[in-house]
Amino acid sequence: MTWLLGAITGCFSSPPLPAAGKNVLVMRRTPSARVASAGVTHTQQAIEDEMGWLFREQHAEDYGIDAHAEVVDGEDVRGRLLALQIKAGESWFKEAGPEGWWFRPHAEHVEYWTNHSLPVVVVLYHPVTKQCHWQLVNKETLVKTSTGGWKLLVPEAQRLGKEAYDPLRRASEGDPYELRLRELRLAKPWMEMLASGIRLIIDFEEWVNKSSGRGAVSIGVDHEDGNEPEKLATWHFWVGPADYAETVPRLFAWADADVHEATYDDAEHDQYEAECSIWDEGDQFFSETFDEWRRTRMTRRIRPYKDTASEVDHYRLELALNELGKAFLVVDRFATEGLRQLTAE
Repeated sequence: MTWLLGAITGCFSSPPLPAAGKNVLVMRRTPSARVASAGVTHTQQAIEDEMGWLFREQHAEDYGIDAHAEVVDGEDVRGRLLALQIKAGESWFKEAGPEGWWFRPHAEHVEYWTNHSLPVVVVLYHPVTKQCHWQLVNKETLVKTSTGGWKLLVPEAQRLGKEAYDPLRRASEGDPYELRLRELRLAKPWMEMLASGIRLIIDFEEWVNKSSGRGAVSIGVDHEDGNEPEKLATWHFWVGPADYAETVPRLFAWADADVHEATYDDAEHDQYEAECSIWDEGDQFFSETFDEWRRTRMTRRIRPYKDTASEVDHYRLELALNELGKAFLVVDRFATEGLRQLTAE
């Protein structure tokens, strides 16, 4: 017992401090990085807390787009999205315009935004007032300059919050056909990754003792190196009283979803050993085989692999491009390049 306590004490003891006079490398966060992070945080708070919508920050680089906002009408989430470009800092408020400020985007950003599958909104965050101001990017709001560039007036009165609900909701509208196409176009990079052989994972959590129906989901890359997936995007969602295990995979209409075998094998084998392991004079026995144990207890194919404090169930699923996803890539290639898919005779 003495050696065990010593080992435990050693595990939790503090590391030795550097000797006086020794150079210590200290990593500091730059002021601009702090302001940029605050801009994203305040934008998310305005979208989620004041407007009651969903906010999806883009972890992976999306040229000129930092996040997506998804419209929620009461309890209805219908795939109406806005793309957000978030700029934070006092420098963005230096050029005064009529009752607002002029924002001057790069020409390549303007071209990208005006051809984007979603309506694009520029959000300016002021670190002193801690307010977010917004403007839609379209032919009506963009102004050509005498030098051939572009400028966009961001009105001071257009504060991101409850008062922005109606105008931004109208900007997100579209018929169901167009909205479904938008969802597919947004997912195109992920479809292309799957088509190229990259393994994509979705992680989501279910608060089992809550009735709000809200949760969080992330999509990432499994590099098959034993580490956690590299996150590409994370967002909140709402499914109401529906079964998470059935509903969440349907958010990815272009792919089939199944449990991530490596994660479930490891987690469930640990659980199996905890329940079925018997020790007798130093020898380990099991009351039943792992396959028998799993067959009687894991009755659902889509199931949580971990439970946290009987409060949160964790799921990890792997995506596989389905027929819809494959067909969309063929159609998209024809629409963008005019190239037809050759079929073998």
